[in-house]
Amino acid sequence: MAAGSTVSRGAIWILMGLLILGLGGFGVTNFGGTVRSIGSVDGQDISTTEYFKGLQADLNTLQSQIGRAVTMTEATAMGLDAQVRQRLVTAAMLDAEAARLGVSVSDDRLAEEIRAMPAFRAGAGGFSADAYRLTLQQSGLREAEFEAQMRRDLARSLMQTAVATGLAGSDTAAAALYDYVEERRSFSLLRLTEADLPEPLPALSDADLRAFYDANPAMFTRPESRRITYAALLADDVARNITIDEAELRRLYDQRISEFVQPERRLVERLVFQDEAAATEARNRLDASQISFEDLVAERGLQLVDTDMGDVSRTELGAAGDTVFGMEEPGIVGPLPSSLGPALYRMNGILAAEEVSFDEAREALTAEFAIDAARRQIRTQADPVEDLLAEGSSIEDLGTQAGMTVATIVLEPGQTEGIAAYPSFRQQAARISEGDFPDLVALDDGGFAVLRLDAVLPPELRPYDEVADRIAALARAEALRVALAARLAEVETELAAGAALGNFGITEVHAAMPRGGRVDAAPADLLETVFGLTEGAVVQVVEGDFTGILRLDQIVAADQASPEAQALKSAFVAQQGQEFGADAFQLFAKALEAQADIRLNDAAITAVHTQLR
Repeated sequence: MAAGSTVSRGAIWILMGLLILGLGGFGVTNFGGTVRSIGSVDGQDISTTEYFKGLQADLNTLQSQIGRAVTMTEATAMGLDAQVRQRLVTAAMLDAEAARLGVSVSDDRLAEEIRAMPAFRAGAGGFSADAYRLTLQQSGLREAEFEAQMRRDLARSLMQTAVATGLAGSDTAAAALYDYVEERRSFSLLRLTEADLPEPLPALSDADLRAFYDANPAMFTRPESRRITYAALLADDVARNITIDEAELRRLYDQRISEFVQPERRLVERLVFQDEAAATEARNRLDASQISFEDLVAERGLQLVDTDMGDVSRTELGAAGDTVFGMEEPGIVGPLPSSLGPALYRMNGILAAEEVSFDEAREALTAEFAIDAARRQIRTQADPVEDLLAEGSSIEDLGTQAGMTVATIVLEPGQTEGIAAYPSFRQQAARISEGDFPDLVALDDGGFAVLRLDAVLPPELRPYDEVADRIAALARAEALRVALAARLAEVETELAAGAALGNFGITEVHAAMPRGGRVDAAPADLLETVFGLTEGAVVQVVEGDFTGILRLDQIVAADQASPEAQALKSAFVAQQGQEFGADAFQLFAKALEAQADIRLNDAAITAVHTQLR
């Protein structure tokens, strides 16, 4: 019964959370006082309230995940309503099976579960009958109704525990998995570079370069591009002519003084406990070296990031501030008070007080002030420019009439230089067609631009002189690749004849490398290749500009007998048993569903959906 009790209590606490979140406030009167359920399973009703609250909870979760409101129409299209109905049908089906089998719980067990619920405690004390009645009253629940639901959930949990527990994982599978994960490989790697060639790579003649250019036109062909004429007003350009007001700079410095003058701070992690006794017990274990701070955090089901307060001031630490700031080196103090309860504090670093004077901050403040003023000035010029365009002014006219910079750019895919560095400019340049009315495009720095498509230029082979440097680099890289491939073949031949790998250059020895490891400046899948070899195998490794030879020297089997291995395999067996239990319960539920008398009321379902629209 102990295992069942654990599962039951968890299930009931989840149920209580849902109830407290607001079952009250939505009654059957929303459906005219006559529709009380959306259907039934073997005589077990599924109430409209359950369905409404289930839909509402899932909608809220979905909306928080995607960061926007979701209509009921959208949710239905996603199948959210069907998921909620399936969940409630399964619960009702289990209730019906529990009733058929006569599975129930005693009054004593029910009372035990209720008394254990934190929601019904008075302050730091134990169960309070007054708190129990008040909580249910605030949730719109009657005691009899709540206790009947709890009794059903406890019975359902007992049945689920009986089906899902007691299934053992496989020791053989655990050993095989551990062997796969922990097996190591030792190998030797010879990298071949230009320095390993018997003869220096000869210089390429003009004829060689011309031949490479002619043989590889695709490498030097300009893709389809767009010739764009634009007029732009950029914040950086306007900022150069802004007059800086010394008084305004001083006022800006004073407003942001907290950025320039910072008190001494500490890098702190805080682990909060339920009460002083728990915090003291944890501190005693730390002092006795029975556990580390990291393991103490993990023991609470947390990660270090959950305890990280960042860099904090004495004031931000409240009552713990004087003690933490009294530490002269990293360490742990506490228990100390916090806004969340008694806590242990780990101080990881001391950040000295900093003060940036006005004169030291002047340059940064001047640039910021000028850019901000430029943006404000640019905003006042947008409407006049639009008026000029409406009156028939051309983009070229904006240079003289509005002081904008006018230029032409041939824009290729992937180009991000100059004006093309602005994403909004590139997007508009890709959208516009010849003859479109020029619209203002807002730029990321607060400026704006006006674009005109002059022509769409078809792919074109770039002139030899324009790409001469690129031709030389690519042609030489290809010549080196060919030379290294030839040298690789020679080395393989000599290795097959019995030569040692070290005869051909510096050989790297990588001992006991794990699956998924990495070797610097080598192909990312090198270890995947290593783990596919048999001991003693020699293979080429050629990828991109990497050329080398790999030899697998040893396969190091996992140590199945170590304490770490035993612990990991036991954990895997337990996990596998849990997965077997989950699968068994799913099969059990499907078997019940295949035989169940399931009836759903489409009109009632639609009525609930209407309430959520």
